[in-house]
Amino acid sequence: MRTNIYIDGFNFYYSSVKGSSFKWLDFNTLCKNILTDSHQIEQINYFTARVSGRFASSQPQRQDTFIRAIQAHIPNLTIHFGTFLSHEVSAPLANPVPPRFKERIIKTEEKGSDVNLAVHMLNDAWKNSYDCAVLISNDSDFVEAVKLVKLLGKKVIILLHRKTKQSQMLCSHADAVLRYSDSQLAISQLPNPIPGTTIRKPAN
Repeated sequence: MRTNIYIDGFNFYYSSVKGSSFKWLDFNTLCKNILTDSHQIEQINYFTARVSGRFASSQPQRQDTFIRAIQAHIPNLTIHFGTFLSHEVSAPLANPVPPRFKERIIKTEEKGSDVNLAVHMLNDAWKNSYDCAVLISNDSDFVEAVKLVKLLGKKVIILLHRKTKQSQMLCSHADAVLRYSDSQLAISQLPNPIPGTTIRKPAN
């Protein structure tokens, strides 16, 4: 079965590997460890945005190292970039002390990645480039895209970490929801260094 993988990068990060030692991840190996042998992985699409380093100056460099690593090691992987936008807004305080009910804060938003993923997943289905789409995300914003992909006769599988409380709105439209564990993340790590390169896993 021709299978394409669609990874919501930040959703995956915050639900699966933030605070863990499993960030140096080989998505191709992880998917092969979870899916059955009937799935032939054709394309892996990774959707993310470049971080700014506003709160940690080394973040952009570490993110860039990981992106270069997966590009070098996974030949059928494509990176799709959205953008980060930051702006000042007034936000209500959780515990206001009169007369201060609001505070000016910096709000940072990732823009474009969700739309990019939905458009690519649907366009690839329309082009008949896969029989099954594997969506690594728990974002209910993808419901309509999943419904339209299935109307085109394609299967949709959702992959989620065992600790993630699944979105019923999203998962109810999938053909299957498969769970992975920390142990599966642990055995799906990239080599260090990446063979044929000088790319090494960041110390932090």
